[in-house]
Amino acid sequence: MTREVEHEITVDAAAADIYRLIAEVENWPRIFPPTVYVDQVERGERTERIRIWATANGEAKQWTSRRTLDPEGLRITFRQEVSTPPVAAMGGTWIIEPLGDSRSRVRLLHDYRAVDDDPGNLDWIDKAVDRNSRSELAALKANVELVTGTEELTLSFEDSVRVERPAKDVYDFINEADQWKSRLPHVAEVDLREDEPGLQVLRMDTLTKDGSTHTTESVRVCFPHHRIAYKQTTLPALMTLHTGYWQLTDNGDGSTTATSQHTVVINTENITRILGADAGVAEARSFVRNALGTNSSATLGHAKRYAERDER
Repeated sequence: MTREVEHEITVDAAAADIYRLIAEVENWPRIFPPTVYVDQVERGERTERIRIWATANGEAKQWTSRRTLDPEGLRITFRQEVSTPPVAAMGGTWIIEPLGDSRSRVRLLHDYRAVDDDPGNLDWIDKAVDRNSRSELAALKANVELVTGTEELTLSFEDSVRVERPAKDVYDFINEADQWKSRLPHVAEVDLREDEPGLQVLRMDTLTKDGSTHTTESVRVCFPHHRIAYKQTTLPALMTLHTGYWQLTDNGDGSTTATSQHTVVINTENITRILGADAGVAEARSFVRNALGTNSSATLGHAKRYAERDER
């Protein structure tokens, strides 16, 4: 039995701008809360094949979809090529309808079936589609309408180190996050779940300079032995978004450049509570850059020593 549902939202933005935002899947982790990472597998003039990692009802899932792009009609159709149980089949359409020069209706259509038409599985999918569709549309509306100011609140940066070992030796350290409590002094507690290979949920208590701890949870997508991409699903108070990746680049001479990249959106509501009454966005950007950079640089340094140690 195929279920068909529709969600919609009105956005104060031009239809063409909204279409472009949805069409550019590489930005989805920053735009849509459930999306962790998107990998573009194939691309034609109007068709593409993409692999998506996202959360659904608190669980990490992945699937492969084919999309057909229609910029003139402001429509994007999608169909899961490989669905993840309990989903047997899933597809749908984004439709953007102009309501004026700077106002549009965005409709998100889904059709899906459950494995074995099981009523319990269908109920699970109903809830996941409803929750994710509402979340995606609300996030799309917020991101399009709040373009002004976004540049000031968004911070992207990276830190790198050269390691005199092949990428695999460095990758092992980053991948084995369940060992970080004994390997990294700034990690107080860690819990790593990997229910399917290469898709991890990492929960971690991190020590700050003043001795306090903060808890974060991330979904990580692993590509041996060159990249681990992640998105934090439980965030520190100063952030509304934190995505990033660990990139390992072979230098061609047996060495590796190990890079930690971060993209953050500042949570303005908590700036004065965390940093004091006189603090603003500039102080929050500096604080976050220093805190994340310090920890990721420390992790890179320990990964370098681990990979280069004599007994390897």
